[in-house]
Amino acid sequence: MQKLFIDYTPDKSIVLEGEQARHIAKSLRMKVGDMLTVTDGQGSDFGCQIEEISKDAVVLTVCYKQVCESEPDCRVTIYQGVPKGSKLEDIIQKCTELGVTKIVPTLTKRCVSRPDEKGAKRKNERYRKIALEAAQQSGRGIIPEISEQISLSEAVKNDDSELKILFYEGGGESLKSLVNSDVHSVSVYIGPEGGFDEGEVALLRDSGAKIATLGKRILRTQTAPVAALSAIMLLTDNLE
Repeated sequence: MQKLFIDYTPDKSIVLEGEQARHIAKSLRMKVGDMLTVTDGQGSDFGCQIEEISKDAVVLTVCYKQVCESEPDCRVTIYQGVPKGSKLEDIIQKCTELGVTKIVPTLTKRCVSRPDEKGAKRKNERYRKIALEAAQQSGRGIIPEISEQISLSEAVKNDDSELKILFYEGGGESLKSLVNSDVHSVSVYIGPEGGFDEGEVALLRDSGAKIATLGKRILRTQTAPVAALSAIMLLTDNLE
């Protein structure tokens, strides 16, 4: 069933306007009497029936409420070393589909892409739109948070996850030795194209991060977070 996000918890009816109304009426060609799902972004789904379609608005009647069953019980935050080009867009889209909770673009020493404040803000607006569209497409109960760009030291300072994992091409522990169904919050650190330098690895290790490997093959920066998140979802019983 088609899913849309709203930024409030509805009562008996919902009025959709602007882009959402046009999407329903023109892009999807839905009609009065059709059903769709609306979510408040807090993990609740509302089954709704279209009551009225006008030029500027679509009116829905709420038929039932239920907990969204697609949300994993393990919260995963990805601290992604800022990559070149449009790679971060792909990372956001795929990781949203897989169940990520938050993605933090992180500046490290080997980041080639270093957008200024204005450029970073403009990109962040697009990143959030990509997360919204991917969340709707995949039936998520929340829209993953796409954080403002921060430094690695800030990331380490603010990280309060139960388990911190640095994926490092220099080797480390196997992921299945670190993650199981009892783990409910994980932070994943992924380097940019050039990886992490030794000082950054030491910083993360000193903060309590575990050094892990994704196998004997070296993955691209846009492949590693997707592989890591998929494995974590499987090991925490969220990919059954």
